[in-house]
Amino acid sequence: MSASRATLAGLTGLILLAGCMVGPDYQRPAAPSAPAYKEQQGIWKLAQPQDEAPRGPWWSVYQDPLLDKLERQIDIDNQTIKAAEAAYRDTVAVVQQARSSLFPTVTGSFSERTSKGAGGAATTTAVPTAGAAAGTATTTLPTGGSQVRSLFSLSGAASWDLDVWGRIRRILAGDVASAQVSAADLAAARLSAEGALASAYVQLRVQDELKQLLDSSAEAYARSLQIVRNQYAMGVVGKSDVAQAETQLYSTQAQAINTGVLRAQLEHSIAVLIGLPPASFSIEPEALTLSVPEIPAGMPSTLLQRRPDIAAAERQMHAANEQVGVAIAGYYPDFTISASVGYSGSVFSRLIQSPNQFWSVGPAAAMTLLDFGARDAQVKQARALYDQAVANYRQTVLTSFQQVEDQLAALRILAAQAKVEDQAVASAREAEQLIFNQYRAGTVPYTNVVVAQTAALGNAQTALGIRESRLTASVALLQALGGGWDAAQLPSQDQLEEFDPRVVLPFPVRDDAATPPPAATPAADVKPAAK
Repeated sequence: MSASRATLAGLTGLILLAGCMVGPDYQRPAAPSAPAYKEQQGIWKLAQPQDEAPRGPWWSVYQDPLLDKLERQIDIDNQTIKAAEAAYRDTVAVVQQARSSLFPTVTGSFSERTSKGAGGAATTTAVPTAGAAAGTATTTLPTGGSQVRSLFSLSGAASWDLDVWGRIRRILAGDVASAQVSAADLAAARLSAEGALASAYVQLRVQDELKQLLDSSAEAYARSLQIVRNQYAMGVVGKSDVAQAETQLYSTQAQAINTGVLRAQLEHSIAVLIGLPPASFSIEPEALTLSVPEIPAGMPSTLLQRRPDIAAAERQMHAANEQVGVAIAGYYPDFTISASVGYSGSVFSRLIQSPNQFWSVGPAAAMTLLDFGARDAQVKQARALYDQAVANYRQTVLTSFQQVEDQLAALRILAAQAKVEDQAVASAREAEQLIFNQYRAGTVPYTNVVVAQTAALGNAQTALGIRESRLTASVALLQALGGGWDAAQLPSQDQLEEFDPRVVLPFPVRDDAATPPPAATPAADVKPAAK
């Protein structure tokens, strides 16, 4: 009785010690920041609280229905996002495996052994099965001066690592942080695909606008060519004027045709982003109606919560910090409680009876006594990896601030350039008309007309290029600001321990393992490619 009490007291003490956790507790390191963005002064105002209120997906600021439908298709069929989602589910499964280590492991077995003694050769047969008890039965049969005995065994065992020093809990916490890293990587992959699609869509519409600009210019040059031909037929001008007018027309038509190359590539890129083969997808040409939105950047400190790559880097620090604790726990003994119970007897039909029962229970401790510095090296390695994660986190924050400042500067400077370029376009158009009238009056050579037309078209193309740059900069700024994402969307430990990890996804992902994918079809309002 005294031995049982001592064992019980020892088990109680070990369980009480199980609340200890060796190693450093995670504290988020300070990150570089500033009170305000440099480029917010003047044009860019500080965001008001209502500016941060969600108003739908970030691309809705462009008010383009087709862009909205294409962006929503990304969540369903983009293969890069599906791969990131599968990687996330893998990390969730790792969390669930680590959590199971906090609980006892129970095993069971059943076996039958038949042996032949007294001059006979022995044979053994074992049949394993799960069970909660153990027993043995022996049957003796005479076989030519020898005996055949059958031994039955039914047993069960349980083992529980008490995690006295918090090694398992730190492993679990590190796996949770790693799963959150994967969730943030999934959000970053989604944001990257959305940004790439928006940029490609903007460029595609710019090519449509450029094609329209070149076509209208070619029509004007065709009218000019007809006037020059008429004057040549009347003997007013020379053949060189006709040749110059034809050159101007044909070169502009060639430029208009060339816009189809980039447009086709952008269309193919959009098809792949939404998970469709390019052959089954096309977008009808349309004039560029997108306008540059006003985008409140907010405070730099809020960026730490709004970018998934920053959140991923911060969670990576947490995971690395937990590995330091795991390494330190290696210095201490590992305590385990083991128990077994079973039955043994000579007859199978009377196997499970009190006289045949046996059991055992008790603690065990294991500790590495000499490893020639291996544990010291493991701790140093874990600390070095943590320091690396801290540096990566701070670099990610700095890069994020740079990206926001870059796009704010681009929008501010391009807005000023656009205003001046619009004036240049207007002046060039006026000069083109005046010089052409002078040519018709015979006061200037046709070379002056060509120069004026070239200048007018060049300025119009420059203005369109500036508009494209402003739109793509606005897309890049929205992407740099996190696209409306927030670190609060990261799954908690309780959510990660659920059996269905998709419950924490902020968007639908089709389960191809459960249902076959549908045939590739174009998105709504997208015309199928002509055969």
